[in-house]
Amino acid sequence: MSDVVSMEEIRALADRLGVDITQTDLDSIHLPPGEDLGIPSDDDDVMEEDSLEFDNGFGNILVVDNLPVVPKEKFEKLEGVVRKIYSQLGVIKEGGLWMPVDKETQKTVGYCFIEYNTLQEADLSREKTHGYKLDRSHIFAVNAFEDVEKFLKVPDEWAPPEIKPYVQVENLQQWLTDEKARDQYVVRAGNDTEVLWNDARQMKPELVYKRACWTESFVQWSPMGTYLATVHRQGAAIWGGATTFNRLMRYAHPQVKLIDFSPGERYLVTYSSHEPSNPRDTHRVVLNIFDVRTGKVMRDFKGSADEFAVGGTGGVAGVSWPVFRWSGGKEDKYFARIGKNVISVYETDTFSLVDKKSIKVENVMDFSWSPTDPILSLFVPECGNQPARVSLVQIPNKEELRQKNLFSVSDCKMYWQSNGDYFAVKVDRYTKTKKSTYSGFELFRIKERDIPIEVLELDNKNDKIIAFAWEPKGHRFAVIHGDNPRPDVSFYSMRSGTNTGRVSKLSTLKGKQANALYWSPGGRFIILAGMKGFNGQLEFFDVDELDTMASAEHFMATDVEWDPTGRYVATAVTSVHEMENGFNIWSFNGKLLYRILKDHFFQFLWRPRPPSFLSKEKEEEIAKNLKKYSKKYEAEDQDVSLQLSEQDREKRKKLKDEWEAWISEWKRLHEEEKMEREKLRDGEVSDEEEEYEAKEVEVEEIINVTEEVIPFEENQQ
Repeated sequence: MSDVVSMEEIRALADRLGVDITQTDLDSIHLPPGEDLGIPSDDDDVMEEDSLEFDNGFGNILVVDNLPVVPKEKFEKLEGVVRKIYSQLGVIKEGGLWMPVDKETQKTVGYCFIEYNTLQEADLSREKTHGYKLDRSHIFAVNAFEDVEKFLKVPDEWAPPEIKPYVQVENLQQWLTDEKARDQYVVRAGNDTEVLWNDARQMKPELVYKRACWTESFVQWSPMGTYLATVHRQGAAIWGGATTFNRLMRYAHPQVKLIDFSPGERYLVTYSSHEPSNPRDTHRVVLNIFDVRTGKVMRDFKGSADEFAVGGTGGVAGVSWPVFRWSGGKEDKYFARIGKNVISVYETDTFSLVDKKSIKVENVMDFSWSPTDPILSLFVPECGNQPARVSLVQIPNKEELRQKNLFSVSDCKMYWQSNGDYFAVKVDRYTKTKKSTYSGFELFRIKERDIPIEVLELDNKNDKIIAFAWEPKGHRFAVIHGDNPRPDVSFYSMRSGTNTGRVSKLSTLKGKQANALYWSPGGRFIILAGMKGFNGQLEFFDVDELDTMASAEHFMATDVEWDPTGRYVATAVTSVHEMENGFNIWSFNGKLLYRILKDHFFQFLWRPRPPSFLSKEKEEEIAKNLKKYSKKYEAEDQDVSLQLSEQDREKRKKLKDEWEAWISEWKRLHEEEKMEREKLRDGEVSDEEEEYEAKEVEVEEIINVTEEVIPFEENQQ
């Protein structure tokens, strides 16, 4: 350890050298760079701590510019104002507000530094206060301290960006050209994620790609099947291709929990929730909207969980998910979110509010978009003397197209038909005594003039409505109603014979073990499923013929999912249950094709297909001439059937050969042991049992001998 020199010794040495130490500024003395003359600095520990802090980054420090320049006597007041503004958005560290002062003028220099406890608090504060108007002359400009160096490196003269050479990449739609017209699906079990072909003809899957630890929580296909998204602690990533699944883009978002694609796959929304530094505060929520192709953040939203918890169900930490709902179509032109008494609609051209203001709707509880048009449906519950109402609003002009007032309403659920032709509202109403409720439907015909509304009540209006579902691309809908365990299932059409403007009931199926409805994507066929308490009962039903095609069971099934073509159905038992984890693949008419068991099974997802490029007229023409087109596929099916038959024959032949080989081996061993058998039979040669006569031979054998002395008495004589 180095010797410590006292101040008295320094003064004595200065006197001997004739130096007036009182006139010397010790702080102005600097040693040459890297030189310490063998004496370690008392500040070494501090320097090490500073170095560690630098390594961790300065993301939690903000630079607030455009502050008033004030003299020393007003310094305390300005500091109090700044502290009051910024302490509302997070916890400022002790000594974390520093306002530099000009040494010459003794005035502030117009900016300050603020250090928060966490990066999330700093991000939120920057988002909320950048552009804050303190007064007419002072509008805050807030930047992260880490960005200052980046701004200083901006060159004075513009230089054209470097043009990167074009690199040929794999066609992301290549999988759609499969010669066998198969569909893909992804499964996740244990640490493995697999993409497979559904080879129904061979009655087994074919592996496309497999990877261990591909995601840290879940995977998700984009709406048209172009990308497969994975979720990680650092953010999300997308992968694509026919067989290779290369990583195409990363999206940095620490601790991301949920993701959502826009319908046209142009944008990706990521969500995270962070613990507050103050236990009394709510979770902090961060939402980013990325451009899928470039990875650029187009808009971010930050705030408390309470700000994003209005309307809808599900989500994390009380937040409704998805927070943003996208307008229909591939254009991805609008997205919206619900707030307290407002619906905020944003346009993707500028990622700002349409007309720079939200739609004010007092007490709005829920909303949804038409799947095809920029039309919003809004539900507002009863409030005081005001009845509940459902409204249809056109975007971007915010014109109300139709409104329906509803009375004595307990709850409402809104359902759009996939083509946007029809819109249904299930209304639960109180009875006059307010002790019970009954249900009915308000049916809107969106494409007709003035949007006529029709009221539909069930034959027994006291029936509880368990499930409702529109036929995709069709005019029919199904309702499960009644009491468990055997409710009824009714089918309705928005057309009545020649009258296309009247709803009619097609049929009611009595006493079905069903609580969920799954229409085929092509319509016509539907699965009446009994999930949870019904233990996986499945009924495959043809609505055109009003006939049950098959009844089956997948015990404890948790999921039912049609493939995008409507040819096959997957039922799955995920790890919610500990037993029988895996999935079954069925034909549309209820024939079990194959079954795969997997331990710790988490996910099954069909790969979506993009919309067909064929016009409606062309599709109708193909349907009319289906026999002409089907000859080719029937021949292929026959070839596959013959191939399968040949495979079965080979399998049987192999089993027969194995059996005959075992018999030959047994005979060989039998012959080798012949002499031993003769010896055991006392020289008898034959192995045939019938050549011998069974004789009974009695053999006496003394097991035990006991002696007992019996006393002799005279009186017994």
